[in-house]
Amino acid sequence: MAITLLNPMGLPEIDAYRQVSVATGSKLVFVAGQVAWDADGVTVGEGDLAAQVEQCYLNVATALAGAGASFDDVAKLTVYVVDWAPAKMPLFLEGVARASAKLGVTPVPPGTLLGVAALDVPEHLVEVEAVAVVG
Repeated sequence: MAITLLNPMGLPEIDAYRQVSVATGSKLVFVAGQVAWDADGVTVGEGDLAAQVEQCYLNVATALAGAGASFDDVAKLTVYVVDWAPAKMPLFLEGVARASAKLGVTPVPPGTLLGVAALDVPEHLVEVEAVAVVG
């Protein structure tokens, strides 16, 4: 496996992700920000953060598979959430859990969650991009 995920001693252990990823592979995969569109370009879960997070993670998995990768190869995620507030964390984690159940994997690479004013269209609440390394 090209990615090893760690929570080094001296840093807080966070259930939602790991603090560090060590990449030893040779093929880099950069996945553009994925929004809650289905394969036909229709927004899934309009107004529902958990549903949109789930769809974004499923779309990232589809994009990774197209490049011969999976969430096991992800070195870092960046997540953008419209009007982020800590009170939204349970809905965010619900969406991740639902995607994890469908994918059979818990995507916990290092990540950054950023609150933003808006995304590409008003109905999109979240966007997820990934960087993966394949051995």
